[in-house]
Amino acid sequence: MESIGTWWMWAGFAAVVVVMLAIDLFLVGGGKEHKVSVREAGIWTVVWVSVAMLFAGVLWWYLDGAAGREVANARTLEFVTGYLIEKALAVDNVFVWLMLFSFFAVPPELQKRVLIYGVLGAIVMRTGMIFAGAWLISQFHWVLYLFGAFLLATGVKMMWFAGHEQNLEKNPLLRWLRGHMKITNEFHHERFFVMKEEGGKWVRYATPLFLALVLVEISDLIFAVDSIPAIFAITTDPFIVLTSNVFAILGLRAMYFLLADFAGRFSLLKFGLAAVLMFIGGKMLLIDVVKIPVGISLGVVALLIATSVVLSLRKDRLQSLTQQG
Repeated sequence: MESIGTWWMWAGFAAVVVVMLAIDLFLVGGGKEHKVSVREAGIWTVVWVSVAMLFAGVLWWYLDGAAGREVANARTLEFVTGYLIEKALAVDNVFVWLMLFSFFAVPPELQKRVLIYGVLGAIVMRTGMIFAGAWLISQFHWVLYLFGAFLLATGVKMMWFAGHEQNLEKNPLLRWLRGHMKITNEFHHERFFVMKEEGGKWVRYATPLFLALVLVEISDLIFAVDSIPAIFAITTDPFIVLTSNVFAILGLRAMYFLLADFAGRFSLLKFGLAAVLMFIGGKMLLIDVVKIPVGISLGVVALLIATSVVLSLRKDRLQSLTQQG
């Protein structure tokens, strides 16, 4: 696998991730039961985006001196494009988290701990899947066509079901867990398991918070399968793919709390994300026929997302005016 990443670049990136995770775990929310405010989430979201752009700047500066301006421009643009794509697709993951927490009636102050494990799980799963995907592509070029067809089909499916609500009561995994585990009806602070005495014996019970955690991790896996092929349409360099993915994920928890109170205002965003997947899927299918520059891809993705956001806000405003009238 060809990559711009040297051993010390990988080591430096790993160190940055560890520091950022420590900050996210212990500073955002203070490391205790805590309802993260919109203001706090907004500040941290700006921080995470700024750190990602700082990394892009440092990457460009290093490559400009080590490999030349052309390589520096190309790789940095790939990083920024991959970051935007992953950040945009992560919004859909946030909406699923909102639905899960609403279904289980998880109090806001308890959501933080579940999301900690959600972010950690996403990083671990995506790291393994990215290296596996990069190896497959390096060995079998036709895998790109499979990725493209999968993304195109996923985009069409997302577009078709964008207005449908999921019924979690019929979720097979949730039904299996409820049928094979003892589960309490109430929460016990941030604990996933509690011990209860039954007939003189202590029995382990799972709490609803554990069920929420399992489904959050499953949603991470599903979205990783959807989003990782998307960035391979931009670059196959494992260093660029992994760094852009991880930087997008690290700010996911802050973005969740930022969007929690406004999710209903972005009703058309799913259509924009579906269009992004369809565009990227088509780009991969045509990779050996038409070479779409990374800069154009970045512009198209940004335009699709911005358009869906603007139309969502306009629709929400019109609905508000209609209700007031």
